[in-house]
Amino acid sequence: MYKTALWVFAICIPFLAAADQPVPSLTGHVIDQTQTLSQDQIQALEQTLRTFEANKGSQLAVLIVASTKPESIEQYSIRVAEQWKLGRTKVDDGAILLIAKDDRTLRIEVGYGLEGALNDAVSKRIISEIIVPRFREGDFYGGIAAGVDRMIGTINGEPLPGPDENRGAAEDNLRRISPLILIVALVGGVMLRSFLGRFPGSVTTAALVGLMTWWLAGTLVVAVGVALLTFLLTFLGVWSLFGLGGKQEGGFRGGGGGFGGGGASGRW
Repeated sequence: MYKTALWVFAICIPFLAAADQPVPSLTGHVIDQTQTLSQDQIQALEQTLRTFEANKGSQLAVLIVASTKPESIEQYSIRVAEQWKLGRTKVDDGAILLIAKDDRTLRIEVGYGLEGALNDAVSKRIISEIIVPRFREGDFYGGIAAGVDRMIGTINGEPLPGPDENRGAAEDNLRRISPLILIVALVGGVMLRSFLGRFPGSVTTAALVGLMTWWLAGTLVVAVGVALLTFLLTFLGVWSLFGLGGKQEGGFRGGGGGFGGGGASGRW
């Protein structure tokens, strides 16, 4: 009997190790399972969120866990949202700021009722521009407090500040050189596709256009995006965009179905 029990336990170990992380009970607006925040910091955040709920009606909560593995933070946050059910019935105006400290990931999970104000793009900016820089400096309370304040301000109708000046300069440069990039993509794509073949020509054109964009605009992210777009246009045949490419294939479109899981994720 003893050996049988050990054998069963040994078989179950891998399954136990891979079990999903439990969702903690909703005992307050701020739940820290990692002891990252002091009691004074938790109380300060609690007071901010309670006051906001009393004035606005919307419910926001902060959850800090060590890890969401084996699930992604997106999968785990949906389970948290489904169990906690933040927000008013039929208003669905709840949101969760979830931090997985050991995974170095975080997410803002947004209820249906707040997706107009706290949409995916806004949530992403709050994470990348406000929370993540402070987390990278080890200031977890500062990042959470600033993120919560911005979430509250956004829900209350306060617009986000404009993009930083460096990104604005890069966008200006890109606008100025976009005609040149378009000409190179069109002419170079047709010529290289003819000489090298469809796939090699498309890859070569995309690489050249991406490098040129990076050199002239000074932003790698934009250069990669332009290179990918150039590859697709060249591979599919840029002339098809102007109705010159014969029969267009594929008439499938989505039916306009609704999804949950609004919000955004990030890393630090």
